[in-house]
Formats: sequence, C-alpha cells, structure tokens
Amino acid sequence: MESNKPVASICHGQQILAAANVLKGKTCTSYSSLKPDILCAGAIWEEVNEDYSNVYVDGNLITSSGWPGLPKLLKCFLELLGTKIEP
Repeated sequence: MESNKPVASICHGQQILAAANVLKGKTCTSYSSLKPDILCAGAIWEEVNEDYSNVYVDGNLITSSGWPGLPKLLKCFLELLGTKIEP
C-alpha cells in the first residue's frame, strides 16, 4: 500500500488490510459481517448489495464484498495495472 501498487481484496481479505492498518480513509466494502472491523480500521464503508457483487475502487485499492464481484474486481484490477483488453 505504501508504494501505491494495485491491491485487490475480496470477502474476508479486508481483515488482513485492517490488521495491517492500511484502510484509514479508504472507501471499501467486504463481507457484511466485517463492517465493524472495517469502520474501526478507519475506512469509509460502502454497503453490500443483495447479490454481493459490488466492487469499489479507491485509488490503488479495489474491494468486493464476495465472490460474485470477482469478474468486475478482476476487470478493475487489470485496468489499474494498465492492461488493455480487446475483444
């Protein structure tokens, strides 16, 4: 996080980021039961949608609340890496 490299985290992975104390001021989401942990870490919480597919990008951090968000999370991660995907 300090070197501003892209970081992607999904579901309960945000607990590692909270423990590493790198979420302060970042907008993110995670599995809904982690909301208290995310808020205590100083992050800005974005609500989880019904099918757990939402994804949030805040600078170099991309988070999703669950596995249904994986396609969008990967797309956002590849964009942050500068990857160009063509059909």
